[in-house]
Amino acid sequence: MDGCYSKERQHLSPDALYRLVRAEFNNVPDHRSDSAQISLGDALMAGYAVFALKAPSLLSFDDRRASDEANLKSLFGMKNVPCDTQMRTILDDVASESLRSPFTSVFRQLQRGKVLEQFVFFQGQYLMALDGTSYFSSEKIRCSSCLEKKSRNGKIAYSHQMLGAALVHPDLREVIPLCPEPIIKQDGDTKNDCERNGTRRLLEHFRREHPVLPVIVVEDALSANAPHLADLARHNIRFVVGIKPGSQAFLFEQMQTAFEEGRTQVLTSVDEKGVLHHYRWLEKAALNESHPNVLVNMLEFWEIHPDGTIRHFSWITDLTVATDTVAPLAAGGRARWHIENETFNTLKNQGYHFDHNFGHGKNNLSVVFALLMMLAFLIDQTTQLCDLHFQAVWKKLGSKRNLWEQVRGAFRHFKLTSMRQLYELLLIDYKAVPPLSPSAGDTS
Repeated sequence: MDGCYSKERQHLSPDALYRLVRAEFNNVPDHRSDSAQISLGDALMAGYAVFALKAPSLLSFDDRRASDEANLKSLFGMKNVPCDTQMRTILDDVASESLRSPFTSVFRQLQRGKVLEQFVFFQGQYLMALDGTSYFSSEKIRCSSCLEKKSRNGKIAYSHQMLGAALVHPDLREVIPLCPEPIIKQDGDTKNDCERNGTRRLLEHFRREHPVLPVIVVEDALSANAPHLADLARHNIRFVVGIKPGSQAFLFEQMQTAFEEGRTQVLTSVDEKGVLHHYRWLEKAALNESHPNVLVNMLEFWEIHPDGTIRHFSWITDLTVATDTVAPLAAGGRARWHIENETFNTLKNQGYHFDHNFGHGKNNLSVVFALLMMLAFLIDQTTQLCDLHFQAVWKKLGSKRNLWEQVRGAFRHFKLTSMRQLYELLLIDYKAVPPLSPSAGDTS
């Protein structure tokens, strides 16, 4: 993919985005004494730097703090770099809601740079994939936000989950993550939170922060229920939601009856690889027996390969299904996997250490670290889309893991003034040249 970096889009460079994030962190309310040695902005930026540099643990980040301090101050705008204990203590009391604004500000920059235009999917609308994931579980470590699950043997498992949201496109491997919604025990509530409640909060946040952004939500079969579809309609959000014969049998019975009576519509085509694509759809089907007045359009898709392999998919939607829209709608429904494959799996397997416990704390620390990790991922995805230097380094080094390792190496060996300078070092093989002076490669 061609990069979108240009003089007019320098506001989307890593250095500009780091400055933007730092400015947002400075606005997060700090209820500590004004005489605190480490500012909240520095503590948040240090936490962000852990994930921007792909440190495998907070201890490893702290072990390099002295050697990396000059670059941490220069590139991440910190006045004082906290040790790991200071960072944990300060961030534990940060409310997760206060970290939403950096996500929104980065998103605004993407809109300003017209980067989102390539994500427009269907009739001027974007695909927004939603999915929940778990990122912590223990029978010993807990905090006030932990969900609790008691097993038959009486043991209690403590866990953290979050609901992720991202703009996706079937033809793009990059995603644009939005601020995730933590699924945690709410203040004053003795009951566990759940994904449905988290989804309601996420939709409220989304429409408040993006009041006119046209989106089509793509979700799994757990979301094919009347209360959720009503929530989507209330927020003027369209949907393509997966369904399964086992959990939505009433819909499949209607489809079969309509097919036998000749009331369904079908479309079949064969692509250049000999794969047969067969679509079948039914308009105005009742969602279920409990909600016969909730009408949806049902769509089925079969992908039949020359070797006999058959894949079957099915969805409901409130969008019009016709011969010219059925294929893109099916592609949009299948794009839901991007939030699993290109988001959660990337966080788990490409250097972010999503499953690692960076620090749990007593209150909010685990949630704060999860949000800072997702913010780093958002800026990395923006860099991957827009920065030619990053794209060139990635191509040269061949893998993200190798890239992050080389970034940390250059970060230790050189006094840097910008991320662009760092990428330029990697392009010329920094191991073959002496350390640069502070002014070399300065792009400010």
